[in-house]
Amino acid sequence: MSTLRSHVLFAGGGTAGHLFPGLAVADYLRRHAPHVRISFVGTGKAFESRYVEAAGFTYLNLPCRPFPRRASEALKFVTENVAGYYAARRYLREQQIGLVVGLGGYASVPAARAASSLDVPYVLLEQNALPGRATRWLATGAAAICSTFDNIRPHLKQGARVRVTGNPLRRAFLEQRTPVRHLPDRLAGRRKLLVMGGSGGAQSLNEQVPRALYKAGAVLHGWEVVHQAGERDVARTAELYRKLGIAATVAPFLEELPQLMRESQLAISRAGGTTLAELAASGLPAIVLPFPAATDDHQRKNAEAFSAAGACRILDEREVSGRLDNRLAEVAIELAGDHRQRVRMAQGMTSLARPQATRRVARTIVALLQTRQLSVA
Repeated sequence: MSTLRSHVLFAGGGTAGHLFPGLAVADYLRRHAPHVRISFVGTGKAFESRYVEAAGFTYLNLPCRPFPRRASEALKFVTENVAGYYAARRYLREQQIGLVVGLGGYASVPAARAASSLDVPYVLLEQNALPGRATRWLATGAAAICSTFDNIRPHLKQGARVRVTGNPLRRAFLEQRTPVRHLPDRLAGRRKLLVMGGSGGAQSLNEQVPRALYKAGAVLHGWEVVHQAGERDVARTAELYRKLGIAATVAPFLEELPQLMRESQLAISRAGGTTLAELAASGLPAIVLPFPAATDDHQRKNAEAFSAAGACRILDEREVSGRLDNRLAEVAIELAGDHRQRVRMAQGMTSLARPQATRRVARTIVALLQTRQLSVA
């Protein structure tokens, strides 16, 4: 691996859930295949470019748009994605790209389509139990689909090359992992509740969680609350906690999330594939509220897979009778006061961890590059 020479392009991102697995694999390749050049293309979002450039990789913005929700958006969808396709095609030729890695989401489509047109192999990363539109569109031409869940196969056309690798995670999540035998002690330590609505925050969690914690009252007295609210809602969420008399650390994005997960005893979160993989690596029990508007309800499918292992409790906003904050308070009270149940859930989380995922995906990429070089030679 250390002597391999090529240029790998990671395409897509947009959110932490898509971007960070790609950065994890890129970091692994940089350390173990130092002669492989690595570049990223994406949507141009500040979040995406900031983290890619901070990691030391080249970043290029490509025109692209998500699948239109209204007919009036169809023309822009077509024109921007066609422009993105041709821009990606030029870049692949000029930079002599040897392989493209699609990170999921609409931003991975132009580069993967361009790769296919130039007979450049591409690999797809799929974080969710139900594959997204991009994965379904691109699956038949992919050299490999590196999946977190085995049950994505029925949702793809026959012959799709699925490899169940797990979801690649940043190195910080894999360092100092708590052994299963030490989970009871860790969960009995200082009491910290972690609230996560994804990299962009979640308006519903920002509104409902503070109210639920207020109603939980004495049971959660003394718990430290750390809440990732997103850039848009951070001030409003912090003010709500203040009005309710709850001491909480509220941030737009939690930079030290791996450490915070190791220090926490309970989480309340959405059910994105990468978030759940991070919870599993950290052995952190969780109350999960799947995003109701997620495409094809894929967050609910993710949550069900983890619930089946006893790793989390699901609260679906669409199914709760009465007020959501009341029901959330009830579940938080139950879990905060039941150490044994939290330990069982943490053990369920740990059973779903895939600490070798990053290495497996990187080795899949290297094997394809080596095969391509031999065929060209």
